[in-house]
Amino acid sequence: MDGVTQAVENLKKEWGQAVSQLDENITAIKSCGKTGKGTEEANSLPRLNGSAQDALQLLKSLQFQLDLLAQQLPTFDEVQSGQATLKSWDEQYKKLRISLRNANLEAKDNIRQAAEEERALLLGGGEESTIRRRNLQTKAGMTSAAESITESLRRSRQMMVQEVERSASTLATFDESTSVLQKAEGEYQGHRSLLMRTRGLLSTMQRQDVFDR
Repeated sequence: MDGVTQAVENLKKEWGQAVSQLDENITAIKSCGKTGKGTEEANSLPRLNGSAQDALQLLKSLQFQLDLLAQQLPTFDEVQSGQATLKSWDEQYKKLRISLRNANLEAKDNIRQAAEEERALLLGGGEESTIRRRNLQTKAGMTSAAESITESLRRSRQMMVQEVERSASTLATFDESTSVLQKAEGEYQGHRSLLMRTRGLLSTMQRQDVFDR
């Protein structure tokens, strides 16, 4: 299998994995607030959205890489197939963004309703309300620490994705420059060969001129 063809196949596998991960994030976001833990799940919503945004950015990066590679595929049919895949990816990407937005709207409604029920329970008084308040304070502190670590990891991943995109762009520019240099070298060799033949012809003509004299 050609190297470029293999690279495209690898991109397709990575795309499938990223889409599966994003689908899981969307499902998790949509279910936020449905378990009756409004405050806790509201705290986890930024983390889930951060992971979803990472997946979207990865998908955008894979689209960019496929766009570069599709033009370098060895046959016309493969180029056409690559372009069709790129178009399909773009449509799927747009649908996933819409699904993520709808999931967040649903999650906000769920969390609002769960928070209202929690508030009513906390204000109700009694031992159950006291225990509930203590649990919420403890879990809020743990969630805050976990969110901080997750956000740091998300930023690191985002920087890595951006670096991959820059590297891919640099490699594409390098390949184009190499092609130009190879073409220039071929033209130089052609001119050099012509020059050598011209010099040989001039030498022959000079010897013939001397002989005629």
